[in-house]
Amino acid sequence: MYLSRFLSLHALWVTVSSVMQHYPSVWGHYDVCKTQIYTEEGKVWDYMACQPEARDMIKYVKVTLDPPDITCGDPPETFCAMGNPYMCNNECDASTQELAHPPELMFDLEGRHPSTFWQSTTWKDYPKPLHVNITLSWNKTIELTDNIVITFESGRPDQMILEKSLDYGRTWQPYQYYATDCLDAFHMDPKSVRDLSQHTVLEIICTEEYSTGYMTNSKIIHFEIKDRFAFFAGPRLHNMASLYGQLDTTKKLRDFFTITDLRIRLLRPGTGEIYVDEQHLARYFYAISDIRVYGR
Repeated sequence: MYLSRFLSLHALWVTVSSVMQHYPSVWGHYDVCKTQIYTEEGKVWDYMACQPEARDMIKYVKVTLDPPDITCGDPPETFCAMGNPYMCNNECDASTQELAHPPELMFDLEGRHPSTFWQSTTWKDYPKPLHVNITLSWNKTIELTDNIVITFESGRPDQMILEKSLDYGRTWQPYQYYATDCLDAFHMDPKSVRDLSQHTVLEIICTEEYSTGYMTNSKIIHFEIKDRFAFFAGPRLHNMASLYGQLDTTKKLRDFFTITDLRIRLLRPGTGEIYVDEQHLARYFYAISDIRVYGR
């Protein structure tokens, strides 16, 4: 009886092994997953590249500001309401919780009113540039799965560069340039993602879409991941297998959507005008209420 049971188990193992050997344990740089699908022949196993669940990567981020003393409130200072030089009764005071705007408020849960936000010092040293680098670090490699979204509580900046690193901040490459005037700011012709194609998807562009001045309904800046995915997966991203195939076989494409760090370089605050009002410099600053980065 024991021999019979042993032979049955051995036969089962040989059968399973013979089926499994047709499917590798890895698919390029992905593990292999299987799922049951229905076909004309009935239920069959469909094998595909495993994709870990995408998640909100901001939960794991470390943020660094440069210069480190660029956050408002130390010493306390007043600033003007967005776009209104005559309403300068707002105060930023780092020693008072209700009036402080530290960097962690870029990543807390939104939905409250008034919204919480990080804020820089005002442009009181004009014409010296008001430059801020916001570096987001994860100490791991992340494959981006959705648009990077930055929500400004102030006017969106007139000039900004989004940069990425693949080696934990040792070297940086531009991801996208943003400006009210790309030619003047960066000597680049303005473009949008809609101007790209499969063959030019890796092109670094300057866009003017997200750099209009003071508009209450225009606070958001995107880096369009999904629009670039659509060149391979279709406009509704129904053919993700095609995208994963391209990512698996084209290292430059895979690297484009992969990061270890992001850096937001704020180069000129939103003025909403063609000139800076030197009599009301307290109206110019940066304020960010939310940053979203999704990946795996």
